[in-house]
Amino acid sequence: MVRQRSILSLIFVLLATFLISCGSPSVATVPPSYTAAEVAKIQEYVPGIQMVRDRSTELENLIKKGEWIKVGNFIHGPITEARLNMTYIIPNLAPQSQAKAREISKDLLKDLVRIDQAASAGNTSLALSKYKEAFADIDKFLQLVPEKSS
Repeated sequence: MVRQRSILSLIFVLLATFLISCGSPSVATVPPSYTAAEVAKIQEYVPGIQMVRDRSTELENLIKKGEWIKVGNFIHGPITEARLNMTYIIPNLAPQSQAKAREISKDLLKDLVRIDQAASAGNTSLALSKYKEAFADIDKFLQLVPEKSS
């Protein structure tokens, strides 16, 4: 009988330990921290992305005017360079931000392809819709980038 109680006690202790270890309320994630060198490396590429972001109205006006060749040039020129800068930044981001940044970059590429297709078809409404989504993706990406340290 004594032996059964000690085995039963051991089982309860193991069960309680297991339940306590699995039942933690929530794990707080530590915000990403970057060294000055990492921030400097990332910030090398940000101005190219920000420049394209600042020129967003230029693309919108080209789409509204139906200047499809210039729309294509803008997509294949400055915006593609900005997307290339994004791919240089992604590996330097914190690990928890990299997956989201890759997803945003893929979404941007899909939007650019759709704008290009809309430009080929002369579809202004689709091009404007995808234009807005593309620049929303750029904004989301820029939010993941650490700010320049003073």
